Amino acid sequence: MANATSSWRSFIRNILVGFLKIAVPAYLGVLLLLMLFENWLVYHPAKADQDWQPAPIPLINGVPTPIIEDVELTSADGTRLHGWWAPDPGTGDVALYFHGNAGNLSHRGPSQLKMRELLKIGVLQVDYPGYGKSDGSPSEAGCYAAADAAYDWLVHQKKIDPKRIIIYGVSLGGGVAVNLASRRDHRALVLVKTFTSMPDVGQNMHPWLPVRWLMRNRFDSVGKIGQIRRPVFVAGSIHDQLIPYEQGQRLFEAANEPKEFFTLEGGHNDGLSPRFFESLRLFLRERAPVGEPVPASR
Repeated sequence: MANATSSWRSFIRNILVGFLKIAVPAYLGVLLLLMLFENWLVYHPAKADQDWQPAPIPLINGVPTPIIEDVELTSADGTRLHGWWAPDPGTGDVALYFHGNAGNLSHRGPSQLKMRELLKIGVLQVDYPGYGKSDGSPSEAGCYAAADAAYDWLVHQKKIDPKRIIIYGVSLGGGVAVNLASRRDHRALVLVKTFTSMPDVGQNMHPWLPVRWLMRNRFDSVGKIGQIRRPVFVAGSIHDQLIPYEQGQRLFEAANEPKEFFTLEGGHNDGLSPRFFESLRLFLRERAPVGEPVPASR
């Protein structure tokens, strides 16, 4: 009986050792691959020669009228960037729009014009390095540099008062927007379907991996949003399949007053309802009036 028990234990031990000899190298191999291909997993740019949509031309007084202008920008490191500018002649207010991690700005043309129409403001959006007609390769630092170049273009070239600039970020663009808003003056920050940090997103998608320890792209919005002293409007969807609703709520909780949270319907890539724009317009009018002084630090 003792010999049988000993043989059984030896059999189990040999299976476990054999399993670990295979599983541990395989697990480490997966970690190495994720580290090597991290940027490929985070950024999904479409170059202009791969997929490009023409700028939409709306009807104004029944006449097709082009209103989107091409803009050439240069980041601090000399990278040439491309943007689309849709001015609104009736106001000096502007939304600086940062899109998500896939495609390029041409895919957001209809959204850009919808924002211009419903909020009655000019809208500038810029492609990150490696996206659309922008040179370079995408990276966290490159996204921040593109945001700075777009902001500087509005302030220095178009002479827009910083207190009339609404910094607006969607998904990955939320991380870009928070970083910019934590360093530059503005009227308000708007965050739509975005995350607390990029490692938090990765950890949620791959709970069996130490993503928070290994990920180089941080986009630490929850760590930076407390530095912002301007009004903050956050919108998240309970049906978002990519970014948990709870992450938007955590961002909201970490933000300073005045602030507002709006619950969206639909998935991550679904459009925004007129009710969203109505709530945002009301928030901007009542909680973020133009020219209001920066609140004192809490």
